Amino acid sequence: MAFVRTGLIGLLLFVLMAGTGAISAQPSASDAPGVREVPIVGPIGPATSAFVHDELAAAAQANTDLIILRLDTPGGLDGAMRDIVKAILASSVPVAAYVAPGGARAASAGTYILYASHIAAMAPATNLGAATPVSIGGDSKPTSPAPSDSPDNEAEGREAPADDATAKRRKAVNDAVAYIRSLAEQRGRNADWAEKAVREGVSLSARAALDANVIDLIAANTTELLAALDGRRVDTAAGPQQLNVAGAAIEQREPGWQTELLSVITNPTVAYLLFMIGIYGLILEGLNPGTAVPGVVGAISLLCALFAFQVLPVNYAGLALIALGAGLMIAEMFAPSFGILGLGGVAAFVFGSIMLMDTDVPGFEIPFGLIGGLAVASALLLFGIVYLFLRSRREKIQTGHAGLIGSRCVSLTDFEHEGRVLLHGESWLAQSPTPVARDDQLIVTDAEGLKVFVRPAGPADTTIHTGNASARRPKPRS
Repeated sequence: MAFVRTGLIGLLLFVLMAGTGAISAQPSASDAPGVREVPIVGPIGPATSAFVHDELAAAAQANTDLIILRLDTPGGLDGAMRDIVKAILASSVPVAAYVAPGGARAASAGTYILYASHIAAMAPATNLGAATPVSIGGDSKPTSPAPSDSPDNEAEGREAPADDATAKRRKAVNDAVAYIRSLAEQRGRNADWAEKAVREGVSLSARAALDANVIDLIAANTTELLAALDGRRVDTAAGPQQLNVAGAAIEQREPGWQTELLSVITNPTVAYLLFMIGIYGLILEGLNPGTAVPGVVGAISLLCALFAFQVLPVNYAGLALIALGAGLMIAEMFAPSFGILGLGGVAAFVFGSIMLMDTDVPGFEIPFGLIGGLAVASALLLFGIVYLFLRSRREKIQTGHAGLIGSRCVSLTDFEHEGRVLLHGESWLAQSPTPVARDDQLIVTDAEGLKVFVRPAGPADTTIHTGNASARRPKPRS
């Protein structure tokens, strides 16, 4: 057992050293080209906002001339959209939002991002708009028309208070209108149409958007877009800049596997299913304490769902999952569950590490090899503990009444029903179904209180379990 433990600890230290070496061996980033194209495809969630934020920060550090946000999105979460807008407004690198390719759209949250960008462009056969905010749970009642200023309507309003759901929706719509109008005024675009896109959910084609001063230009592809932008001056957070991007090399940036994985979790359908699994898992664990599986799966699913709904920021969700994983692995040592708690802990640790350590800051990258190595080492340590636990269950019990069963003892006197025997160096009251002679070898079949039940030892009873020296070798009867 000590050898197995030493081996497991050595393996864990080896993985840690190998992972540390992997960190130091990370290659340095190459010089970035003049233009970076960053895709925003599909629903916008926390993973997308983190990806765009990191790309804008990396572009600023690399002195990139232009960032192209290629949009094809049906919308997304309000919090994630606002995080992207804040990153664009604070960017020292010019940002061009480009709805492409043909057939793409920038609906709902995509419209806000388009309005916030320094340059707004669309490819032919694309559209934008339908920016009315919608709650995740749906709206119970439609928005009521705005009240007029007549005294009759004011009196009627005092007599019939507005429904709470309608009032909340009106507040959300008014907040969204003010937000998109502020973006339109910041970039000098059509604020009246932006308000209609929020209040009435209207949309525009690329040509109509250009005619209505919603976008700056139409380009069939990125080469044509760069040619049209060359020489244009834009105002960024670092001051006015002139674009010199005609014929510039374009670096295609794609989301990493972490972003892709987190995007799957933040998909509305998956997030809702995770939320329900989490709730029902905790309920089932509460109704059947000790089952472990529903509780472990429910806790992990609920934390992932809270991250997907942006109730928990990505760093808090990752930290909570890592803490949950460590707690479950520790619980496995004190309350063995045949690996259920431990495996759940390893899974929570891996997901939490992916969320918490998703960074592209040079010098601070944490390779997946280290996370995977720690997970494998933890799993091996877990399996080692389970193996030792199962092996201990197969060993004979050495204490208590159960430890006496099967032990060999020696009769101290002749007796027919009850008498004294020498067991483990002590005199015990024994009961036998057959007559017993002095120095007979006996086997304990049961124990009750301070009395043991015995039977004569047979040829198959070869193992000696007593500490009495005289009983270690059967004596022939005279």
